[in-house]
Amino acid sequence: MEFTLHIWRQHGAAEHGAFVTYPVRGISPDLSFLEMLDILNEELVGRGEAPIAFDHDCREGICGSCAMVINGDPHGPLPGTTTCQLYMRHFQNATDITVEPWRARAFPVLRDLIVDRSALDSVIQAGGYVSVNTGAAPDAHAITVAKQAADAAFEAAACIGCGACVAACPNGAAMLFTAAKVAQLAIMPQGRPERSRRVIGMVEAMDDAGFGNCTNHYACTEACPKQIPLRFIAQLNREFLSAALSSREFVELARPHAHEE
Repeated sequence: MEFTLHIWRQHGAAEHGAFVTYPVRGISPDLSFLEMLDILNEELVGRGEAPIAFDHDCREGICGSCAMVINGDPHGPLPGTTTCQLYMRHFQNATDITVEPWRARAFPVLRDLIVDRSALDSVIQAGGYVSVNTGAAPDAHAITVAKQAADAAFEAAACIGCGACVAACPNGAAMLFTAAKVAQLAIMPQGRPERSRRVIGMVEAMDDAGFGNCTNHYACTEACPKQIPLRFIAQLNREFLSAALSSREFVELARPHAHEE
């Protein structure tokens, strides 16, 4: 197979980028998209040119680091698929393929196809965990969890934090990511004691990181390689509203001032 690749090249965060065209020939249909880029990089190095920088790690659809937009689709045209699981047989032979990094204000481009996704880490650091006294923590099997709750928490926990939802959203929103991380803990009994503090902290961190707001385009769940359902965004909104109504700060703001009584 052969393709004409139009790949975004940017030598640094402060540099201006542009698309550069590379023809590739003799590509096996059984190669993954990343393996095809590996072959191209070998050719570039052999010619004394700088290889194309892109993130990758497990190449098994687990880590979520293979983040790139292919022909306008995060992770490529197949639903429920990461870039590393995308194979060249999924493309028509002798066609053009455009490859670029995630496009979102919260994800500045560092180099070529690599973006800074630490904004997602800041959301997790704001509450994506359970605080426990490990010396007195009961055994996991000692806490009864309903199967429906366990299944729902597992579905939310399938999020790999790749950021495809942000890249697909016209507003650059991280609502699906944040919703999944909030829900996977709020659903389980271990996460309920901190659910109010958690959701307020994570939503505030999401806003502070520069992510946009959700306006129900639904592009996030279509781009998600783990197909996290939209209902978790509705749950996030309920969790946040409940936490805001019960928080001391909200009560103080809503309380009438003395001169108004």
